[in-house]
Amino acid sequence: MVALASAMLLASLGTSIANIALPTLAEAFSAPFGQVQGVVVAYLATLTVSVVIVGRLGDVHGLTRMLLVGLGVFAAASLLCGVAPTLWVLIAARALQGIGAAFLMTLSMALMRETAGEARVGRAMGLLGTVSALGTALGPVLGGVLIPLAGWRAVFLVQVPLAVAALVLTVALLPRGAGKGEPARLRLREVMDRRVAPNLLTNVLVAAVMMTTLVVGPFYLGIGLGLTEAVVGLVMAVGPVISIVSGVPSGRLVDGWGSRRVMAAGLVLLAAGAFLIAILPGLIGVAGYVLAIAVLTPGYQLFQAANNTAALADVPKDRRGTVSGLLGLSRNIGLIVGASVMGAVFALGAGTANVTLADPAAIGAGMRLAFLTAGGLMIAAFLVASGTLFGRVARA
Repeated sequence: MVALASAMLLASLGTSIANIALPTLAEAFSAPFGQVQGVVVAYLATLTVSVVIVGRLGDVHGLTRMLLVGLGVFAAASLLCGVAPTLWVLIAARALQGIGAAFLMTLSMALMRETAGEARVGRAMGLLGTVSALGTALGPVLGGVLIPLAGWRAVFLVQVPLAVAALVLTVALLPRGAGKGEPARLRLREVMDRRVAPNLLTNVLVAAVMMTTLVVGPFYLGIGLGLTEAVVGLVMAVGPVISIVSGVPSGRLVDGWGSRRVMAAGLVLLAAGAFLIAILPGLIGVAGYVLAIAVLTPGYQLFQAANNTAALADVPKDRRGTVSGLLGLSRNIGLIVGASVMGAVFALGAGTANVTLADPAAIGAGMRLAFLTAGGLMIAAFLVASGTLFGRVARA
């Protein structure tokens, strides 16, 4: 569990640590912001398109072996990022790093299911949720410390020894035969016949709602409520902190109550939190926003631990990598939907495509519409999940 958690931590750290360096990179390479964004987009794009392929490679060639390959790729790509002479080389190296991260995220989940005892699967998935949130929250903090001290290259070079350490842990601690089975010919329809499809759809919807908080939240807090950037940062940190604290307890609840009940509870909290974000800040300001996030975020961790456990529960060993890849793919699709579609809903409610020019009242209206829509999505997710979790309606 320690070795696999370190791999997940590294992948999530790589996702968030580069964002804070974008202004510095724009200055260092004398490049417009649109080009510099490629440093982030390349990582996310290759990660998204690689997860299912990586999962299949793990099923065929062994999960442990492919995780070691992924750690090697991630370490080499991080080194290349750190010594990149041009912006385009940096972007290409980040694309390679994203492929390595796909190995880390996908195979650590599949191997966690493989190596954890039946009574501890939920706890193991909760641990992955905790370290994922920790890596996401730690990235901007670590980057903010390193850039003034050693420049932007340190943001990438610091990941090299971390990747090497994770590789050593994997070799030393993970059973050599973990995840190694007879390769089977996999068809997507056969995977879906395992009733994984509802888990994937609800994963898309939940991820879209969580991305809505990251896209809409800063605009509402900064423009709608008039908070300073420092205060906005503190408020936005509330969610990741709660995620870190609630991840492992969520997994324990899955082990004790079962994934069905915990997933239902998580979706109810997600729906309630989304509706509260639409209502409470307009009544009591930033305190209402924080209270709503305090309801929404534990719901997300409950859902993640339960959904991942349920999706992998009855999957044969030779398909766990593929299903883990599908879970990662559905999550990333949800993040894209949240950033694009829900961002468009926010702009529609604000009455302008350029929300930076909107007044506080318009921003508030956009925020309400976005999170009322998000609450509706969570009701839809509950209905999708209940058809599978209670009565197995999907079998018909």
